[in-house]
Formats: sequence, structure tokens, C-alpha cells
Amino acid sequence: MKKIITIGLITIIALSSCVQKSYQKIVKYTLSTNGMKGVQTVGIRGEDRPLSWQKDSSLVAIQPDSTYQVVITYNTGYKFTEVKFTIDGNFEFQDADNRRINFSEGDTTYYNAIYNIRN
Repeated sequence: MKKIITIGLITIIALSSCVQKSYQKIVKYTLSTNGMKGVQTVGIRGEDRPLSWQKDSSLVAIQPDSTYQVVITYNTGYKFTEVKFTIDGNFEFQDADNRRINFSEGDTTYYNAIYNIRN
């Protein structure tokens, strides 16, 4: 009986300490700056690595002064992430909620946005 209880406790401990399975999720962010002039840098910051709230990850101009893009690869167990875009280091949606990006069922999510405008 003692052996059965010991095996049962070991099984319970092993099952309760399982690590959440993580997935590789790719998000292709495309941002329109909506005709803003004099833009020097466009970035993105976020909650989940490789992004952070302290430092911009740069977007690349695919149409100068209008459209920027970056591809971010996450290794996550979550079904979403949160981000904000920056222009010249200034956050969009000051003192407001972040953008919530729900990952698609497939490996790649395509997210199109306009700076400082909710989709």
C-alpha cells in the first residue's frame, strides 16, 4: 500500500510540474504612417521576446514615408502578444491599451496597422 501511495504522489508531482508547450510563431507586421512627414525611425516594442518595452526593434521602409515592415519570430506558449509601434521613439496610444495580436492557427500571422489608429 505504501508503494502505491508513493507512486501516486510521484505521478501527481510530475504531472503538476509540466512545462507549457511552446510554439514558433512568426508575425509579419506592416505599418502605414498615414502620410506623416519627417519620420526618422519607425519601431515596435512589445511584451514578448524578442521584443521589449525598453528598446525599439526597427521596421524597414518598403515605401518611404508611408509603409514600413518587420518580421518577428516568437517562441511562445501563448496565443497572442501585445505591441505598440513607435515613431522617432514616441509610443502610439499614449496612456491607452496596447495592440493585441492574436496568432493565426498556422505558423505566420500577417498584421497590418495604421500608426495610432485602431484596426
